[in-house]
Amino acid sequence: MKAVAVVVTYNRLSMLQQCVAHLRLQTVPCDILLVDNASSDGTDEWVSTQPDIDYYNTGANLGGAGGFNLGMRIAVDRGYDAVWVMDDDCFPEKTALEELEKADNLLGGNYGWLASVVLWTDGKECRMNRPKLRKDYYTKMELLPHGLIFAEQATFVSLFLRASTIRKAGLPIKEFFIWGDDIEFTRRIAVRMGKPCYIATQSVVVHAMKENSGSNIATDSVERLERYKYAFRNENYLYRKESIKGIIYYTAKRGKNALEIIRFSKNNRAKRMWVLVSSVIKGLFFSPRVEYVSR
Repeated sequence: MKAVAVVVTYNRLSMLQQCVAHLRLQTVPCDILLVDNASSDGTDEWVSTQPDIDYYNTGANLGGAGGFNLGMRIAVDRGYDAVWVMDDDCFPEKTALEELEKADNLLGGNYGWLASVVLWTDGKECRMNRPKLRKDYYTKMELLPHGLIFAEQATFVSLFLRASTIRKAGLPIKEFFIWGDDIEFTRRIAVRMGKPCYIATQSVVVHAMKENSGSNIATDSVERLERYKYAFRNENYLYRKESIKGIIYYTAKRGKNALEIIRFSKNNRAKRMWVLVSSVIKGLFFSPRVEYVSR
């Protein structure tokens, strides 16, 4: 299987260098395709000294969503059989790709995507990357001894899928910019397309985030509130696509966010509430289209 690791980066050269070092140590080799969202920290100069990296500079910050959209498109156009996507602060263990390919072989390609177990730097769960398991995971009980758990949602911190799946499902929605593009993409395949998807528990990566605190608009720092504008808008689109159940779920989540702001926010309550309400309203009119790789 000809696989490529698609890494999206933006002004985190030291993290990127560690990510690439871990990719080079994989027990199963893969090519490296780097999408740089116009970094200004010397990333391009460093890459020019690394002949094994296929480098694409976007010329502007397209966000994670735009970067993964472009990276997956290039990978499929270049004829790769499988695409392994990750952020620049993702450090895969040596056998991470080997275990993903073992799972691919076991399933005979009959799956939508495979996701690694994502740990934080202390060896515990990385809360930001908690996957969502299928409620009927027991229907695939025979796969548990092989370390595969039936799932419906994961993130782009080590997601593996075949190029043929990308051709059928389409690309991540670049207009999402940040937050939610991976959730929409993985749910599009697992929920709306009905493809069986799995957490490959023997494949492990470390997500070297600064803090392992997850995300909550009620308690997050004021500097990060702008990101929630994208999150709530994007999720509006995502769950509208999943019929009345999705709409009810989205409404309940936003109601819970509002109550948490009232109860737990120690500062800027009005600003937090405005971000929540205005983003929900904007989401009602947000209808980007899914792009497909030319066949």
